[in-house]
Amino acid sequence: MLAVENLVVDIQSSRILRGISLEVAAGQLVCLVGRNGAGKTTTFRAIMGFRRSVSGRIALDGTPITGMAPHRIARLGVGYAPEESEVFGDLTVADNIELPTWTRPTERAGSARIAQAYEVFPKLRQYGARGGNQLSGGERKMVSIARALALDPRLLLLDEPFEGLSPAIIPSISDGIASIRKMGHGVLIAESNVHHVPEYADALYVLERGEIIYRGKPGETYPPAVMKVITGGA
Repeated sequence: MLAVENLVVDIQSSRILRGISLEVAAGQLVCLVGRNGAGKTTTFRAIMGFRRSVSGRIALDGTPITGMAPHRIARLGVGYAPEESEVFGDLTVADNIELPTWTRPTERAGSARIAQAYEVFPKLRQYGARGGNQLSGGERKMVSIARALALDPRLLLLDEPFEGLSPAIIPSISDGIASIRKMGHGVLIAESNVHHVPEYADALYVLERGEIIYRGKPGETYPPAVMKVITGGA
């Protein structure tokens, strides 16, 4: 599904990504773990076309998307829920979730896509008429992911979906992501806290200073250098 090969990205003459490669298959949940500033968000923004790469290749189901405009990448079936959620405050929850069905028509009816989003996060049904600026942080995360799912994507990029949330809301987010994975979507998550990596994740990449320093399965015995990164050590 998604293949990133030797991706290099500079920001203001500083090298942020140094030849990273990763893969996400359909129905897989893959986690990209790294400390703040390691390059996780830059990786996501490069995949979505918001950041241009110096070199490397990004492909979706074999189709090159490197350098493609963000709206074209979204129309190919890549949904993005950024770390800040970016829920439209002047729109209701229902309007936020419905919005992608207007911008990306697919073979599936918009009503079916919206219903599926509410099935993943049933709590949002009671907030349908509430404005986006009236939501808690956890509710905004749910809306952001539900909106990305309503795009009817093949691939979902979820940037820090658990960051800053109360322990009470994290299980709802985790259960929702598990449901999305079971539907056959590929899911790539960026996380700074390895303890937030879901136990059902299929693969783990560790990013440090713009380089992939580890590829493997969550819960494996990690090398000491990797342990320092994922536990926040110096």
